[in-house]
Amino acid sequence: MRVFCAAAVIALLAGTAYGQSAVPRYGETDKTKTPQEIQAEREAEKAYKRSLGNIPEQAATDPWGNVRSNSAPKATAKTAPVKSTKSGTAN
Repeated sequence: MRVFCAAAVIALLAGTAYGQSAVPRYGETDKTKTPQEIQAEREAEKAYKRSLGNIPEQAATDPWGNVRSNSAPKATAKTAPVKSTKSGTAN
């Protein structure tokens, strides 16, 4: 029974590893495309560009626009912070 289970596990692992064999290796050339595939790619690219042209231009949106106020904050005169000194005597 253990042998059968071990063989099943090995077969399952080998099956998933075999599925990864379609990854092209470094230096391999791509398969040449047929003229029909090239024409289909060109038509798909043209259809994609046409569909992008059908999208209307939208104005820039400000998602935080309703949080901000319409007027700029008033400038306030900056004053120098008062420096406090530590005294050595206890009160």
